[in-house]
Amino acid sequence: MRVLLVEDDVLIGGGVRAGMLHAGFTVDWAQDGIEAQLALRAVEYQLLVLDLGLPRLSGMELLSQLRAGGYRVPVLVLTARDAVSDKVSALEGGADDYLGKPFDLAELVARCRALIRRSQGRAVEAIEYGRLSLDPIAQTASLDGVALSLTRREWTLLHHLLAHQGEMQSRTRLEDALYSWNMEVESNAIQVHISNIRKKLGWDLIRTVRGFGYVIDKR
Repeated sequence: MRVLLVEDDVLIGGGVRAGMLHAGFTVDWAQDGIEAQLALRAVEYQLLVLDLGLPRLSGMELLSQLRAGGYRVPVLVLTARDAVSDKVSALEGGADDYLGKPFDLAELVARCRALIRRSQGRAVEAIEYGRLSLDPIAQTASLDGVALSLTRREWTLLHHLLAHQGEMQSRTRLEDALYSWNMEVESNAIQVHISNIRKKLGWDLIRTVRGFGYVIDKR
């Protein structure tokens, strides 16, 4: 679950990013509206967490541009502007949720999870696939009720494939789901993670589409 956090306050941004990373998100952090605009053109995100009072390009201007251009990814507005009129303007301008500062990090994480879950058409957080079960909150997986030992990246990769069942995922898209900006990625990293998952879950779960990528077929 790759998220773009747009926040110009260094203390708040650093704290939110650390908390979301701990909760299992892959997080990129932009500190002004133009930087966010460039990031959104380059990377596919599952969620945008957006402050309104940004330098160079305000959060409301960015939100308006995105919705006018057909950008459908959920947006959570995170701002100190807590007047009812500000909330109404943001929600009517295309925001999916609104959280005022100061806020509780646990509530922010829960709201982020709910927005992503709804955007993927899921009513509950857990993902069930035959004998396999994933819990995004605890970041655990089990097979026939027996806990699996997965690394963080293996778990994230498996979660991404299960959340996009039936959709072929290229190596680049999988790398985008696993790695934030400025992270060095080995050329065979995805292949290694896929191989390790197959050793633990069987070789028929993840199907290789030669020349394209990988997919978990819909049940």
